[in-house]
Amino acid sequence: MRYSQPARTTTHRIRIRSVAGLLVVAAIAAALGYQLPASSSSTAASPIDVLPSEHPGAPGERGRAVPGGTTVGEHPGALGEADGAVPDGTTVFDDEIPGVANLDPAFLGALRQAAAVAADAGAEFVVDSGWRSPEYQEQLRHEAVSKYGSAEEAARWVATPNTSAHVSGDAVDIGPAKAAAWLSEHGATYGLCQIYGNEPWHYELRPEALDRGCPVMYADPTHDPRM
Repeated sequence: MRYSQPARTTTHRIRIRSVAGLLVVAAIAAALGYQLPASSSSTAASPIDVLPSEHPGAPGERGRAVPGGTTVGEHPGALGEADGAVPDGTTVFDDEIPGVANLDPAFLGALRQAAAVAADAGAEFVVDSGWRSPEYQEQLRHEAVSKYGSAEEAARWVATPNTSAHVSGDAVDIGPAKAAAWLSEHGATYGLCQIYGNEPWHYELRPEALDRGCPVMYADPTHDPRM
């Protein structure tokens, strides 16, 4: 009996220490669990690294996914709506958006006629890019040179401010793919034509297409004599 009491006391102390140890481990785990989200957020991809759309295009165009490209309006120092950047979901009917409102009136009218018919077929036109200011166009060109490594290669995707049909209000980039496909098939009926083989989203007004169909596409903008 004299030896049984110390044995129980020792066991009791071991249990206390074990419980205390578990509590310490739990506290440490809880602290680490609390800190992990903050740590992971500091290494998360920035908006610049996120590509928002379905197909490659000119670096910097909002809604344009490019290999290693950026998103217009989210790049540090990017110009805003007043210079032609368009919010997500912009349509050809959004007169309050400068990128739409500053398009050539005849061109915009044809786009709206086509969009109304396309909508009935389940293809909604979204404007990924429309009119752009010269400053905006130059920013896109600069980003393209950085992306592709040379002005020559960048010219396959982004024109200079002096030659860009976007700057003059005569070009629009239409998405998503379903809408661009609808325009590819039916656009000539409205004088709307894809101009470049490497840009299935880029459309301009060609009134002669109403009678003769759209002209043969250029492989890319470097083959366009206007450039």
